[in-house]
Order: sequence, then structure tokens, then C-alpha cells
Amino acid sequence: MGSMLGNIGPLEIVIVLIIALIVFGPKRLPELGSSLGRGIREFRNTVTGDKSDDDDDSEVKAIHAATPPVPPAESEVAHDKRS
Repeated sequence: MGSMLGNIGPLEIVIVLIIALIVFGPKRLPELGSSLGRGIREFRNTVTGDKSDDDDDSEVKAIHAATPPVPPAESEVAHDKRS
């Protein structure tokens, strides 16, 4: 894997960043970077086993407690017009 990444130079990285800036825009790029970093961190913690399942459950409970409940949407019923 190291030999594959050895061919990437600073010019290629700058080109990729410019393309990402054009595609996603300046407002969305920091969000993408932080979510990418968070995902890599979670993957590394999962592979190395640093976190226990109890920590993950407490994080999920904290997220659910912080978000307000969403009221149910009105349901639409589609009637068959063939009859």
C-alpha cells in the first residue's frame, strides 16, 4: 500500500483539493473534512478495539437526547382509480 501512495506528490494533492473545492463549495468542505476525520477515527478505534460497546451506546443516547423529536408526517393514501 505504501508504494501506491508514494506516487502522490504535492501537486496532485493540490489538484484534488481544488477539484473538491469546486465540486462541494467552500461552505461544505470543512464539514466534509471533519466527518471524514471522524469516520477514520471511528474506523481506527474499531480496528484497534480502543473503545468498548458501552461508550458507543452512551454516545448514541447523548445524541438522541440532544435532538428534538420530529412530529409524525401526515400520511397520504393513494387510491386506485381503476375501479
